[in-house]
Amino acid sequence: MTPPSQAGYDDLVRVWREADGVPEIEHAWLYDHLMPVFGDPGGPTSEGWTPLAALAARMRLGVMVTGNRLRPPAVLAKIATTVDIVSGGRLDFGIGVGSRPRPPEAWREYAAHGLPFQETARAVASLAEARTLIKRLRTEERPFGFHGEHHRLTGAFGHPKPVQRPHPPVLVGGRSSVTLRVAAEHADLWDVPGGDLDDVLRRSALLGRYCAGIGRDPASLVRSLRLLVDTGRPDAVREAVGEALGAGFTHIVPGLPAPFPEGIARWVAEEVIRPSVR
Repeated sequence: MTPPSQAGYDDLVRVWREADGVPEIEHAWLYDHLMPVFGDPGGPTSEGWTPLAALAARMRLGVMVTGNRLRPPAVLAKIATTVDIVSGGRLDFGIGVGSRPRPPEAWREYAAHGLPFQETARAVASLAEARTLIKRLRTEERPFGFHGEHHRLTGAFGHPKPVQRPHPPVLVGGRSSVTLRVAAEHADLWDVPGGDLDDVLRRSALLGRYCAGIGRDPASLVRSLRLLVDTGRPDAVREAVGEALGAGFTHIVPGLPAPFPEGIARWVAEEVIRPSVR
């Protein structure tokens, strides 16, 4: 994961090109903020979906995760379908509620861009509706109306369709119980930030119960864990990866430090990935 923040587009290209030549790296992700949420608050941050189309490479790719608060979901569906086509069908569609109270720096991007910041319960309900209408735009062949509590469409029609049919894999990110319910119903992958592994495991178990409650096999939902990379402590990073793998997480996303050090993708492969999977 290479946040497009505190770094320029050329830096993203450099790291992605390097990662594209590392067989062990199968996915690459940007994040979705309009202003910095770490480092210099006045530093650069690129919108996530725009460079994603240009960065399309061998790897699967996505935005981890798209903030549903930032764009109308029908517009987001069009953007994501375009990226899936440009990449030849390698998009993983990451979506979540959007910025939470942590970090508080994320709140300012809404007022700064004229966007409303919905309270959490309303934002989660909006996410559930968004997932339903985005799926319909990707799969239905005739125009339709959608009249939800949070989103209303008239004569909606998704064309062209994504390369991946019926639609790109869906990754829902978040750790709140209400978001986990959305993941159980709509997601192919569930992502959670690392940190307190005991809490992560409790969230994973709760997700499993939600899956079982709607008749879904909990094992059908891939568990994804984001881990921050500290190049000064490779042993700690390897230990965290090993614990995650042992806990049933099969999709590990090393979060790279920005600005990105030279050779960071190969460093991750040599110092973290290969020793962890031997």
